[in-house]
Amino acid sequence: MPEFHPGNAVESAVSWLQQHLAWLFDFLNTVLTGLYDGMHTVLGGAEPLLMAGIFAVVACWLRGLAAGAVGFVGLALIDSFGLWGEAMQTLSLVLAAAVITLAIAVPVGVLAARNKAVSAAVRPVLDVMQTMPAFVYLIPGVMFFSVGTTPGLLATIIFAMPPGVRMTELGIRQVDEELVEAAEAFGTPPKQTLTRVQFPLALPTIMAGVNQVIMLALSMVVIAGMAGAPGLGERVYAAVTQVQIGLGVESGLAVVILAMYLDRMTSALNARVSPLGRRAAAKATAMMGRLRFTRYKPHTSVALCGVVVLALVAGGVNLVNSGSDTEASGSTDVGKGKQLNMAYYPWDEAIATSYLWKEALEQRGFEPSLKQLDAGPLYTSLAQGKTDFQTDAWLPTTHKQYWDKYGSKMEKLGAWYGPTSLELTVPSYVEGIDSLADLKGKGEKFDGKIIGIESSAGEMRILKEKVLKDYGLEGEYEVVSSSTSSMLAELKSSIQKKEPVVVTLWSPHWAYNAYDLTKLDDPKGSFGEGENIHNVGRKGFSTDNPIVASWLKNFRMTEEQLTSLEARIQDVGKGQEQQAVKEWLKDNPGFLDKMVPVPGGDKRKGEGAGKTVNIGYFPWDEAIATTYLWQNILADRGYKPQVKQLDPGPLYTAMAQGQMDFQTDSWLPTTHEQYWDKYQDRLTDVGSWYGPTSLELSVPKYVKGIDSLEDLKGKSDKFGGKITGIESSAGEMKILKQVLKDYDLDQEYEVVSSSTSSMLSAVDKAVKQKEPIVATTWSPHWVYNKYPMKKLKDPKDSWGEGDDIHITAKKDFEKDFPELYRWLKDFRMSEEDLGSLEAAIQDGGKGNEKESARKWLDSRPGLTNKLAPVE
Repeated sequence: MPEFHPGNAVESAVSWLQQHLAWLFDFLNTVLTGLYDGMHTVLGGAEPLLMAGIFAVVACWLRGLAAGAVGFVGLALIDSFGLWGEAMQTLSLVLAAAVITLAIAVPVGVLAARNKAVSAAVRPVLDVMQTMPAFVYLIPGVMFFSVGTTPGLLATIIFAMPPGVRMTELGIRQVDEELVEAAEAFGTPPKQTLTRVQFPLALPTIMAGVNQVIMLALSMVVIAGMAGAPGLGERVYAAVTQVQIGLGVESGLAVVILAMYLDRMTSALNARVSPLGRRAAAKATAMMGRLRFTRYKPHTSVALCGVVVLALVAGGVNLVNSGSDTEASGSTDVGKGKQLNMAYYPWDEAIATSYLWKEALEQRGFEPSLKQLDAGPLYTSLAQGKTDFQTDAWLPTTHKQYWDKYGSKMEKLGAWYGPTSLELTVPSYVEGIDSLADLKGKGEKFDGKIIGIESSAGEMRILKEKVLKDYGLEGEYEVVSSSTSSMLAELKSSIQKKEPVVVTLWSPHWAYNAYDLTKLDDPKGSFGEGENIHNVGRKGFSTDNPIVASWLKNFRMTEEQLTSLEARIQDVGKGQEQQAVKEWLKDNPGFLDKMVPVPGGDKRKGEGAGKTVNIGYFPWDEAIATTYLWQNILADRGYKPQVKQLDPGPLYTAMAQGQMDFQTDSWLPTTHEQYWDKYQDRLTDVGSWYGPTSLELSVPKYVKGIDSLEDLKGKSDKFGGKITGIESSAGEMKILKQVLKDYDLDQEYEVVSSSTSSMLSAVDKAVKQKEPIVATTWSPHWVYNKYPMKKLKDPKDSWGEGDDIHITAKKDFEKDFPELYRWLKDFRMSEEDLGSLEAAIQDGGKGNEKESARKWLDSRPGLTNKLAPVE
C-alpha cells in the first residue's frame, strides 16, 4: 500500500492561506478579539464581590434564593483563591465563543431540519468536528493567529458547534407533524410556522443544545490555555506542566464552580422561556412544602433593579479607584506604561529569568505580560510578532529546528549564559553507570525507561534521533515524554526510594545542588558541544524598543547567580515566582541597576570635571559619530567639551601646536601617514579603537555575476563605463588608479571624482531604481547597513592592508587629562555599533549631530559608565 500523508497537503494549504488571505485572518482576529475585549471589560471591570452579587441576583431570578446564595459563596471562593481575574477571562471567552457559535449553529440547525440535502451534507462535517481531538484545533489557530485569545476562541467555536446544530435540528424535527400540517392548513406562512409553532415547541431541546455548547466551550477554553488563551486554562496548564498541585486544585475548583453555575443557569433559563418548563418548575416548587421560600424568585423588574444598583455601585468604586491611581514618575519611569509581551516554557532557567525581567521592567515603568507556552507555539508567536521576546533560546543545537524555520523573522538579543551542556543523569548510588555506553544491556535495571521532558524540547529530539542510535540503545530503552517538573518529581521520588532512574537533564540546573547525581559521560559527543542561552526577540524589536534591547544584549548571569535564583523560586513554592525574585534582588543589591540602568541616569562627575577639552574632527562619518559621542560622554562627566571641524592638515597642525587636545579619526599607518611623519614628535598616539579598515569598490547585491574586481573586466557597458568616486584628494582615489591598472580596467572605466555625499546620493538613486553602479566605499561605513551593497573581492591585494583608526592627541595630553587619557586608551567600537551610530546621526540630519548621538547613547544604558568609568 503506497504511503499517503494528507498532513503535507494541509501544511501547504495553510501556507497558501497565510500568504493570500491575510486580510481575512486580520478581520477575524479583530472581530473575535473585539468581542472578547468587550465581554471582559464588562465582567472584569467591577470589584469581585460586587460582580459576584450581580451573578447571585441573576441566579435568584432564575432558580431562587438558595441558588443565589450558593452561587455567591462559590464565586466568593474563587476570589479567595486569588483567581477572580482569570475566572472572568475564562467566562468572557466562554460567552464570546457561545454567542458566535449559537449565531451560526441555530440557523444551520433550522436549515438542516427543513432540508434533507442540507442535513445530509452537514452531518459528516459535524462528525469530524465532534470526533477530532480538541488539541488539533489549536494548531491552525496558532498558525493563522499566533498564540493568545483568537486561536482559543476559534478552536472553541469549532469544538462547541456540533451539539448546537444537532439539537436544533432534532428539536424542530421532533415537533408533531400534525401540528405543522394544521398550521399550514390554516394558511400560516412557512416563516410563521417556524417561529410560532416549531421553534416554541422545540425550545426545550434547543436550550439543551445551548447548555451543551456552553459546557463544551468551557472545557475547550481550558485546553486553549496551551495556546496562550488567558484565564483559568492558562493556570491549569501551568499547574500540569510544573506539577503545581495546589495551583492545580484551586484552578480546577474554580473551573468546576464556573461550570456548575453556567450549567444550572442555562437549565433554569430553559424553564423561564419554555411554557412546559415553567409548569414543571411550578410543580416542583409546590412539592417543597415549608422550604418553598428557598425557591422564591423575584420578579424580573426587581431582579433588574438589583443588577442595575450593583452595577452603579461597581462603577462608582472603579471611578474612585481610578482617581486615586498615580502614575510612576521620576528617572526610573523609562517605559511610561508601554506594554511588552513575554513568554516562556516551563524550564527552570526560563522561569527564573522571565520573572526576573518582568520585575525589572515593572520597576522601570513598563507593563510586561508573561505567558507560559510550549516551545513550538512560543517561537511561532515570536515569528508572527505577537510575543516581543523570550529569554531561553538554546542555540545552536537544542532549538535549531525553530531557528532554522523562523530565524529570518526573529533577532538575537545576546547570549546571557554559556556554555551549557545536555546530558543523561543517574543518582550517584547507581553503581557502574558512569557513561552513556554503560547503559547498554542495563535496560532491565531502569525498567527500560528514560524519563524525559517536553516532547517538543530539542534535547528530546537529539536523544531519540542521535544519542540512542549512536550508543545502540534503541529498542532497549523507551524515552518517556513528560514535562520538566514531572521528570524532576520522578527523580525525587526515585531518590527517596533509592531506586535506579535515568533522566534527561542539563547544566546549569539546581538539581545538581539539591541531589547527589552523576552526569553520564558522552565519549562520542552525540549531544554535541555546549550551547549558549540567548535572549530572542521578534523582528524589529530592537528598533521599536532600543533601550530594552540594549538591556537584554548586555544582560549576563553567572551560574551561581542563576542557580541561587532558581533555588529561591523553588523554596517559596509555585505561584510566588515574582515574590521570590523580589526577595532575591534584595539579597543582591546593585544587580537591578546594573541589569537595567536608567538612560542618562549616570551623571557622576569625573576627576577632570570643569576642564575645557578641545576636540577636532574632519567631516568623515566615523569622525563625526565618535566626536559627538565623546562630546556627550564628557559633558555627562562634568567636562566642558568644545568641538570644531577642520580639514586633516589644519587639524594635525593645531594638535601639534597644542591648540587642539585630541581627535578620534587618525587612519594609520597609511592614509594619514604624511601627517604622522611630519608631526609625530609633537603628538601622542593614544591607541587604536577600530581596525583593520578596508578600501573597496562595491556594487548592489542585485547585480549578479560581479563579486570580484576581476569580474568587472569586459562589463563596463553594464555600468556606463563609470566608477563613482569621492573627493579627488582622498588617498583612496589615488590608490584606485593603481588598482585599475592591476586589473587592466584603467582603459575601460572612467573614475568620476565627486564627493562622499555625491557618491552616496548616486548609490541611493541607483538602488531605488534597481540600476547597476560601481562605487568607491570603505569599511567601516553605514552605507552597508542602509543599502544592499556588496564588497568586491581583491584577490591581488591591490588595495593593500587595512589601516587601524587611532585616537591622536597633543604631546602633553596624558599629563593634562590623565583620566580622559585612560578612557580613550580603552575605547573600542564594533562595526555594528559604529554603523548604527553613524546611521542615527544621518537620520537626525545636519546640525543635529549632538542630539542624535545623545539619543543613541541614551538607548544604550550603561554605556557611559562602560566607556568612562567613575568610581
